[in-house]
Amino acid sequence: MAAELTVPQLSAKHRPTLDQALSAIRSRAYWSPHPEHPKAYGETAPADGLAAFEALRGTRFDLGQPGTDGWAGAEVSPYGPELGVEYPHVDPDVLLPAMKAGMGAWRDAGPEARALVCIEILARISARTHEFAHAVMHTSGQAFMMAFQAGGPHAQDRGLEAVAYAYEEQTRVPGQADWSKPQGKKDPLELGKTFTAVPRGIALMIGCNTFPTWNGYPGLFASLATGNPVLVKPHPRAVLPLALTVQVAREVLAEAGFDPNLVALAVERPGEGIAKDLAVRPEIKLIDYTGSTEFGDWLETNARQAQVYTEKAGVNTVVLDSTDNYKGMLANLAFSLSLYSGQMCTTPQNLLIPRDGIATDAGHKSYDEVVADLAASVGGLLGDDARANALLGALVNPDVKARLEAAADLGEVALESREVTNPEFPDAVVRTPVMVKLDAAKPDPEAPFLSECFGPVSFAVAVDSTQDALDLLRRTVREKGAMTVGAYTTSPDTERALEEVCLEESAQLSLNLTGGVYVNQTAAFSDFHGSGGNPAANAALCDGAFVSNRFRVVEVRRQA
Repeated sequence: MAAELTVPQLSAKHRPTLDQALSAIRSRAYWSPHPEHPKAYGETAPADGLAAFEALRGTRFDLGQPGTDGWAGAEVSPYGPELGVEYPHVDPDVLLPAMKAGMGAWRDAGPEARALVCIEILARISARTHEFAHAVMHTSGQAFMMAFQAGGPHAQDRGLEAVAYAYEEQTRVPGQADWSKPQGKKDPLELGKTFTAVPRGIALMIGCNTFPTWNGYPGLFASLATGNPVLVKPHPRAVLPLALTVQVAREVLAEAGFDPNLVALAVERPGEGIAKDLAVRPEIKLIDYTGSTEFGDWLETNARQAQVYTEKAGVNTVVLDSTDNYKGMLANLAFSLSLYSGQMCTTPQNLLIPRDGIATDAGHKSYDEVVADLAASVGGLLGDDARANALLGALVNPDVKARLEAAADLGEVALESREVTNPEFPDAVVRTPVMVKLDAAKPDPEAPFLSECFGPVSFAVAVDSTQDALDLLRRTVREKGAMTVGAYTTSPDTERALEEVCLEESAQLSLNLTGGVYVNQTAAFSDFHGSGGNPAANAALCDGAFVSNRFRVVEVRRQA
């Protein structure tokens, strides 16, 4: 097919971005090419983005994919409105062979061309960030500003980060080498060798409901940049953001002279559950998944023909030992517990507090005082309904609401949840967090704090000492996993002990956060999201290991 976008054109446009991304993953310094502020996209961008989103509602989203055998889609916004978008339902027996057909040309294009095409895809997505923000908001329940930032520039950063790692890993080996081995008086042995990064096969990206783009883009772009076709299987309640992504990717691939079927969408009918069927098909060689531990474990056990990358559930913990900024600690934790109604895989759940209390710059604070002050800080943060709506968003599904309501029966309630009305979306289910007091000294293998309670639920767990908190932290990470660990201490010895636990159990640690950085936030190009070293996830976003097994290097030797 004729290319409207040539590699020289793409190189002139995007090679500087690729070089900066490569520099950023090596230095770990702050960098982002994607603006966080809505005004950066032009004066008319907000209205244009909203209009583009509204124009999608009630339409049939035709991607022109092979194997379309019907239409599916039943998304209802957590804010109330039905989206009414229909998406192509596919016959995998037709679609998967069509996806494989373009692999050869995509492989032969090489790592740089693939990286540049991927960056063009991300650039076009970035230009439509306002439209994507509304799509993320109305499928995940995130408040608009969070949907704009996390679903837009932050997700795009994670995608670009994956492209940078993919390029770096594929180019570690030279494309060709002349080999000459001396033989003394005889002529040397001489060979010409070529080395080609060869894709594994079709990648299946299984999307999640809460962060369809942020969690989806790393795997999608890591696989595509390493030469693999990608079949995107969105969560049935969060299809639109990934359908838009597939649409853009197919357009760019076609314009660059590649088969658009290298990226395709697979949407399921209600209750169909196609992820299990797709995951074990022999054509599927890579799987990226974010979601429940139960299905993640099933994939790791049963999809034996594929390399499986999972982000599952964990129990995130904060150890409170001491602080020299009590007010800052409370404010930071209150925001962390409230953001997006705790519906983040990085939100802290267990707050481990010595029952004798902690030393602070405001004097010694007892366990009860710390819990009461934190509850008051959350209450103050969310006391204004407008601010509460902007931070909390909406509960993503009825299961979260059920867990929130059930949590009040697990122990003494230190902070009651309250209903918040959203005047713009009166059907939205908005609730402030609940905090429950529990005691680690009461032996109970089924203690609530030993399992993830996803949503706006936290447990203030009384422990006998900081050492007991460290022991419980170690047990929790080892047995249940953790995406994040936080701690507050003014003791160098305790800080070292915390680091040792997290190093041994492979958990990402944040110490003494009292300002505008929160334990549940990670920055692309600098922070690793998950470690791949504890039960919460078997991979990190992003590192070399996340991309290096998506391709193999195949060597051809020729007699010189």
